[in-house]
Amino acid sequence: MATLDGSEDVLMESEPKGAEPVSNDSVKGCAESDTDAANTSTQDSSISNGDEADDKREMVELKIIWNKNKYDLKIPVDNTGAKLKESIHSLTGLPPAMQKVMYKGLLPEDKTLRDIKITNGAKIMVVGSTINDVLAVSTPKEVMQQEVKAEENKKEPLCRQKQHRKVLDKGKPDDIMPAIKGTKERLPTVPLSGMFNKSGGKVRLTFKLEQDQLWIGTKERTEKVPMGSIKNVVSEPIEDHEGYHMMAFQLGPTEASQYWVYWVPAQFVDAIKDTVLGKWQYF
Repeated sequence: MATLDGSEDVLMESEPKGAEPVSNDSVKGCAESDTDAANTSTQDSSISNGDEADDKREMVELKIIWNKNKYDLKIPVDNTGAKLKESIHSLTGLPPAMQKVMYKGLLPEDKTLRDIKITNGAKIMVVGSTINDVLAVSTPKEVMQQEVKAEENKKEPLCRQKQHRKVLDKGKPDDIMPAIKGTKERLPTVPLSGMFNKSGGKVRLTFKLEQDQLWIGTKERTEKVPMGSIKNVVSEPIEDHEGYHMMAFQLGPTEASQYWVYWVPAQFVDAIKDTVLGKWQYF
């Protein structure tokens, strides 16, 4: 109903057509929506990217020693020896296949660090050469070994030569290690002992893999020879005693530097050559 001056009509027409008043429920709904959005944002920020699983695993801190360098490494204690080699590869660039990892002996690849009882601060020794080192060092040794072998075929057997007969004629030592002809075995964990050197004195060979050294021990002294300095290793079965070999380690550039050892058990000959000349790195 209009007034006499028409003011009420003007007031009614100023409101938008079809507009509805905002109810309390609508205001509450908007507030709840904003709260849900905030909660969703908080939940999204706490989603793990997958690293937390490793963080929760029990870790062990190790000291890796290779090529006179030391590296700190922290890995899960339930990692296997094979996984440890992969971590060492990342640190040093040394491929796992060319690593010899030592912890109280040769570290097994199939057991975990927990099984081996490795604890925090343990020192892990690594022996091995990179591919470039192998190509630079092992190839000349192989060529030299082939040349020496060809020369040996032209000569009479070493065991018949006078310089060796004076030692071999003394006979087989009583305390020599037993020989097993026709088999190949890994190096024993104890020194090879009971053998003779060129002067007829007793000699023992100790292979210190963690130090990459060959220890040649006599009654008088022990020579600690870096394996990388040994130029060649030659051997020949002893006639009428094929279970034993005579073996020479070439310590210098010429054959005059050969150190002869007699009555080496045949089953260890290949393992000695592979260890000294570095061929084990390919395994």
